[in-house]
Amino acid sequence: MGAEQVRSDTLQSLERGLAVLQVFSRDNPRLTLSDVARLAGVTRATARRILLTLQHLGYVRAEGRQFSLTPRVLSLGFGYLSSLNLWEIAQPYMEELVARTHESCSAATLDLPDIVYVARVPTRRIMAISLGIGSRLPAHCTSMGRVLLADLPPAELDAYLVTGPFAALTERTVTDPGRLRAIIGQVREQGWSMVDQELETGLRSVSAPIRGTDGRTVAALNLAAAAPRVTLEELRTQFLPPLLHTAEQVSLAFTRSGKR
Repeated sequence: MGAEQVRSDTLQSLERGLAVLQVFSRDNPRLTLSDVARLAGVTRATARRILLTLQHLGYVRAEGRQFSLTPRVLSLGFGYLSSLNLWEIAQPYMEELVARTHESCSAATLDLPDIVYVARVPTRRIMAISLGIGSRLPAHCTSMGRVLLADLPPAELDAYLVTGPFAALTERTVTDPGRLRAIIGQVREQGWSMVDQELETGLRSVSAPIRGTDGRTVAALNLAAAAPRVTLEELRTQFLPPLLHTAEQVSLAFTRSGKR
């Protein structure tokens, strides 16, 4: 099926409705009708119809001139998490890894251009960013993102890389698509990724893949540590081995559960 046929079979009203839902964020928790229209790229009349529909369905509430999401939108995300079942499977292994390393452990899946957190066992707070299930971070500068990018089919990886250069979140962030491609290739060969202060100054992380029954990467697992406290060598020699072991355990448990 060609791209034109796929496009003709889509529901434009559904596309616009989902676009409206996605304009709400931590930075924009409450928006006016004009704000929604501008951010979603639709007319005021269209934004009004969509917001009224979402309000009728219980996904949006109106307070004066402003609109905000309701907790019902969580059902959309938790439907995915329930079908994946990763949190239930991975939690005991992640908790054991955190108890052993005393560092935070997270799992994420890929939703380009971001990764999305689907499980997390925190320890001490080491990031300026507050993370939880559903949080999104750029794939290009995160160790989990690079593990997930390394398993993309070549055409999908090419399509992603042509969207660069990428945003520099710190002075260490790799933004050049060619250099990022080389790094992803190395991650693919070695089976893990390490990132040193590319997402946030003072933060280092190492990640490994969680694989399904077909051997494809379904998620990534990481450990994150404060740079002043944990050197790169310590991250590689003391944290990577137990992380790889845990990722293997989760992968085996995941495949035994019948998930792909």
